[in-house]
Amino acid sequence: MILVTGCAGFIGFHVSLTLLKQGEYVVGIDNLNEYYDPALKQARLKQLQVYENFTFYKLDISNKDLVANLAIKHPEIEYIVHLAAQAGVRYSLQNPHAYVDSNVTGHLNMLELCKTLPSIKHFVYASTSSVYGANTKMPFSVDDRTDSPISLYAATKKCCELMTHAYAHLFSIPSTGLRFFTVYGPWGRPDMAAFIFTKAILDNQPIPVYNNGQMRRNFTYIDDIVSGILGSLSHPPKGDLPYALYNIGNDKAEELLHFIEVLEKHLGKKGAREFMPMQPGDVKETIADIEATRRDFGFAPKTNIDDGLKYFVEWYKEYNGN
Repeated sequence: MILVTGCAGFIGFHVSLTLLKQGEYVVGIDNLNEYYDPALKQARLKQLQVYENFTFYKLDISNKDLVANLAIKHPEIEYIVHLAAQAGVRYSLQNPHAYVDSNVTGHLNMLELCKTLPSIKHFVYASTSSVYGANTKMPFSVDDRTDSPISLYAATKKCCELMTHAYAHLFSIPSTGLRFFTVYGPWGRPDMAAFIFTKAILDNQPIPVYNNGQMRRNFTYIDDIVSGILGSLSHPPKGDLPYALYNIGNDKAEELLHFIEVLEKHLGKKGAREFMPMQPGDVKETIADIEATRRDFGFAPKTNIDDGLKYFVEWYKEYNGN
């Protein structure tokens, strides 16, 4: 049995769906909060609830009693994919307490849950490329220093990594943290680039282009992210300290303006650009070193930006009925 937290979120939905199609029994939890339109979360959840091997609980991971109760209801849980979190660099400037509640307290509650599960084999959790802060050494390696975060979001995710390291050491819980790099694709989050740009173009609104377009990202298609998560899940770390960290990203960085041009091609429509300064907490460039990820569990991103944005646009038009 596999527990997936944040199962109605973007990545959690795709992970849950893939596992269910593989015949795994999945317990999914999500608080269905209003950080973005809950209707999108409900639509994802509806796709999962058609499977008999899926059980859903609406709960907030910051509630320690509700999380602890999962060990009573499902002591047979062997694997946890912990993806529930308060995401978004910019929103952390507006609502910092939400990040501590979900990403720090919630993560601690999940680690405590691991302690009480008699058959736990692997705890895999989401970290982020944001922990690299304003590092200028490229590509980003998990061996790089990450003790200078430039956003609260990044700071909370670094805290997750440190807490997990301690629990792996103290309680021998096999644990793997995955630093994701700019995920996009069908059923994506409305606060991310592909969604924002597509909506702006179709609504004849200017596209907000930060740092005057001088930005590069390891845009990573959702299917490749899921492949990385499940690859890591089946390869728990061993030894005296069963703890590992990996980058999960594409092996090619894309210019932000090129990303927009490819999106326009698949939409068949040009959009006006509104060039803006860098946002607080944002970074100019992210490039992932994924050699260890390839070596240890065969991670190999397959979807290029052209195909990935084509699939996203097809989904977006279908979902929005145009």
